Order: sequence, then C-alpha cells, then structure tokens
Amino acid sequence: MQKKAQNTRGRTFPPEVLTRDEIIALLDSFSRKSTTGIRNRALVILLWRAGLRISEALDLFLKDVDLERHSIRVLHGKGDKYRAIGIDAKALEILQTWVERRKALGFDWRSPLFCTTRGTRLASSYVRAMLPRQARRAGISRRVHPHAFRHTLAAELLAERIPMNLIRDQLGHGSLMTTDHYLKRVLPDELIDHMKERTW
Repeated sequence: MQKKAQNTRGRTFPPEVLTRDEIIALLDSFSRKSTTGIRNRALVILLWRAGLRISEALDLFLKDVDLERHSIRVLHGKGDKYRAIGIDAKALEILQTWVERRKALGFDWRSPLFCTTRGTRLASSYVRAMLPRQARRAGISRRVHPHAFRHTLAAELLAERIPMNLIRDQLGHGSLMTTDHYLKRVLPDELIDHMKERTW
C-alpha cells in the first residue's frame, strides 16, 4: 500500500546542519552546462557561503554584489534592515560563472541576479521544490531546504571560532542574544560533549 504524503505546512523541524561532503555532493550534482544548473549551483553557493535567507538571495540584483571587495549588500533583510556581508573568493568564482551566463542570455541590471530563463524573479517555491529533488539525485537522505545552508554556515563559523558579534552581523540578527539562541539550536555540541563526559 502506498503511503500518503504528509502535510508539513506549519510544522517546526529541528535545525539541519549539512556536512561538507553532503554540500559538495549537492554542488557536483548540478549541470555545469545548462543554464538552470549553473544558476542553481550559484544560488546554493550563495545560500551556504553567505548565509543568506532565501528571500534575501532572490531579492539581489547585480549592483548588490561587489566582486572586488568580496561583499554583498542586503538591502531588505529581516525587519527591512540593511547589512553588508562578506563572501569568499571561491564562492564568487562560481557566482561569476552564472553572472557571465545571464549576460550571454541578454539579461542586464534590470533583472534580478537569480532570474528565470525569461529574466523574471526566481520564485522561492521553485527553490524549495528543487532542492529536495537535487538532494536525492546527490544521494543525500536528510531534508535539504534553503535555511539548512544558513544553519550550516552558522555551525561552521562557530567551529572556526569566529567572534559572536561577527556571526551576528553576517546572519543579520538583531542582537547577540538572538545569535546565541540560534547557535545553541543549530549546534548544541558543547552541551552534548559535557553530558557525554559525566561519570557516576
């Protein structure tokens, strides 16, 4: 008997932190030749390496990415707040591949950075449906969704001992308390390690 699909609308799931191998497998599963493959790979890179919310990534325009300074301007973050964040050189190389492809297709500054093949804004519903399909293709069994890359970046920055205030600014949180709560949910390793070492 075929199982009925569960309705997950309104449900709260625990934070997902992807491993480096899982993300690399996902990135490798995208076509390096097709327009949608190049675009989707660049989008995943931006979600992961910049920690953007999906709405923030899809609201970007070319003018918001400074390739020389390795920075991205988020004009309308949560609460409609502006912030400038950093991104690494390798991620920008992958993003640049998409920028060159969209230019070849005739899209200019008036189209969103991550646009459809018609030059219109990419829908978040498309991304949310695309990621699980691509994850299955990459052999990833866990849930893969846009916010998982943000969780993963937060965990990586914490493991790299990046100061809490810088993690706050990168993620666009309103306070250090919010960041602290966020990190405890994303990566409760300190508590787990402490409890593991207890004896009796």
